[in-house]
Amino acid sequence: MRPILMKGHERPLTFLKYNRDGDLLFSCAKDHTPNVWFADNGERLGTYRGHNGAVWCCDVSRDSSRLITGSADQSAKLWDVQSGQQVFTFNFDSPTRSVEFSVGDKLAVITTDPFMELTSAIHVKRIAGDPADQTAESILTLKVPQGRMKINRAVWGPLNSTIISAGEDAVIRIWDSETGKLLQENQKEEGHTKTITSLVKSPDGSHFLTGSLDKSAKLWDTRTLTLIKTYRTESPVNAVAMSPLLNHVVLGGGQDAINVTTTDHRAGKFEAKFYDKILQEEIGGVKGHFGPINALAFNPDGKSFSSGGEDGYIRLHHFDHDYFNIKI
Repeated sequence: MRPILMKGHERPLTFLKYNRDGDLLFSCAKDHTPNVWFADNGERLGTYRGHNGAVWCCDVSRDSSRLITGSADQSAKLWDVQSGQQVFTFNFDSPTRSVEFSVGDKLAVITTDPFMELTSAIHVKRIAGDPADQTAESILTLKVPQGRMKINRAVWGPLNSTIISAGEDAVIRIWDSETGKLLQENQKEEGHTKTITSLVKSPDGSHFLTGSLDKSAKLWDTRTLTLIKTYRTESPVNAVAMSPLLNHVVLGGGQDAINVTTTDHRAGKFEAKFYDKILQEEIGGVKGHFGPINALAFNPDGKSFSSGGEDGYIRLHHFDHDYFNIKI
C-alpha cells in the first residue's frame, strides 16, 4: 500500500472530509486556506481563500455544492465548492471550532470557543437554498455548563432532532435541537478522563466514536449514550475514523513535540492504528507521518483512507487486496 503524499498546506493539518460521493477530499489546516483534492489520485483541484486564521473544521453538503468552514478568525464561511467563491460569512465574537451540516443541509451547527469573558457555545444556523436569502441569525444558541471549556466537536443526532457535543471537560452531552434542553450526559465512570479531541458518527448514525487525550477511543450508542466498546493505545488520540465497509476503527495521534523525548522510541513513528471494532484488538498500523496525526477520514466506499499530520502532509492510502481479507 503505497501512500500518495499530498503537500498543499504549510502548517499542520486540522481536519479532513470526503464528500458523499467519495471523489473529493477537503482539507483544513492552520494556514488559513482550505484545499480540495481529487480523492483518487491526490491531485489538488483548488483552494478556498478568505479566512485569516487557522481553519479548524469543515463540512460539505450532500450534493457537494456548498462547503462550510470554521476558523480561528472568529467566523464560519459558506463557499461555493465549484468556483471557490465565498457565499456568506457568519461572524462570531470568539473562534469557531466545529461545523456540520444537518441531514438535508437546511441547518448547520457551529461551535465557538471561550474567549475573554465569553463562554463556549453551540449555535444553530439556518442555511438558505439561495445564497441571496442567507441570514446570519441563530435559530438556537446553547450555553454549556462548563463554559470555560472548549467544545471540540458538535454533530447532529438522528433526524436532526438532537445535537451531540464533546470537548475539554471529557463529557459527551446530547441536546434537544428544537428547545436547547440538555437531554443526557454520559456516565462519569465509563467516560473519558481527559479532553475529547474528535467525534465521528457511523454512516447510519446509530453509533459514534470519540477519541481522547486519555489514550483511548470509545464507541457509544447514539440514542441511549451507552458505552459499547473501548480501544486503548499508547499515545493520546487526536483523530478517529470508522470504516463504512468493514468492522474497523482507526485511531491517530501522538504526543506534542515537546514530549517526544520523554516517551518510548516507538511513539515517534506516529502511526494510524487499525482496530477490530467488535473484538477491540489492534490489527495493524500505517506509519509514515513525521509528527502527530491530527486528522483521519475514510472514503465513503471504504476502499481508501487519508491522514493529515502535524507535518503538513496528507497521506492518501488506497488499500491493497489483502486488507479486505484480514482475519483475526
